[in-house]
Amino acid sequence: MFSFLSPKVTLSFPAMTTPIPQLPFDLAAAMAHLSAKDEKLAPLIAEMARFEIDMTAAQSPYEALMESIAYQSISGKAAATIFARIKALGTDGRPPAPQQMLKLPQQTLRKAGLSGAKVLAMKDLAANTIQGIVPTREDACKMSDEELVERLISVRGIGAWTVEMFLIFNLGRPDVLPIHDLGVKKGWSVTYGKKHMPKPQELLAFGEQWRPYRTIASWYMWRAFERAGSAVTNKILPAKIRRKRKVLVRRKSSGRPKPEVASTRKPKT
Repeated sequence: MFSFLSPKVTLSFPAMTTPIPQLPFDLAAAMAHLSAKDEKLAPLIAEMARFEIDMTAAQSPYEALMESIAYQSISGKAAATIFARIKALGTDGRPPAPQQMLKLPQQTLRKAGLSGAKVLAMKDLAANTIQGIVPTREDACKMSDEELVERLISVRGIGAWTVEMFLIFNLGRPDVLPIHDLGVKKGWSVTYGKKHMPKPQELLAFGEQWRPYRTIASWYMWRAFERAGSAVTNKILPAKIRRKRKVLVRRKSSGRPKPEVASTRKPKT
């Protein structure tokens, strides 16, 4: 499973002529496009391992999102232990099917290590799967990224970032840019020599040059983040917050200026 900072992926160093099975886009064309468009990204692509995701480990949307819920806000090791217990409640080594999940007592799921919020999220995921809101993998492959995001974030406990990770690592979609991901933002700062992380909208605008292969660019931002190491990345500051200028608004009645609040920051006490 993937973590908030840097999704877990399988890295290897095969010859460039070795094809990646089931990848739904031309990787050579994607890397050539990005190298030509971005002079900072080009050496990163040349120096580091080739983009690769394990498409053979793809899950159904229901199972992938269930695992995502289990991994939220806790360490990967603890999440793996909890998810293994959840899988043990199913059959044939797979997580409980939607119908099984709805029948499982909350106490049983809590005993497996889930918080109360995660129990409710998993049960809502199961109910939405039965209702067809959460699509099958076959149907998901036919849907656009936007359709899947809109559909899946309606499920309790599922946000846009979780859906983006599903699009990248489960469906292999080529043009996903996780603008709120800390690893991507810090990797961008390292790559482009910035002391601050970008604001989400700044990263979104910058990423326009990476279309239609923003997934691959994001993957290399994760790799840049990992290569830099914590000694470097811990020094990267949050996005700059511009202080609002003092705006003087004239009172219609007296004509005297009335100062408005200069900043949204709270005064020190």
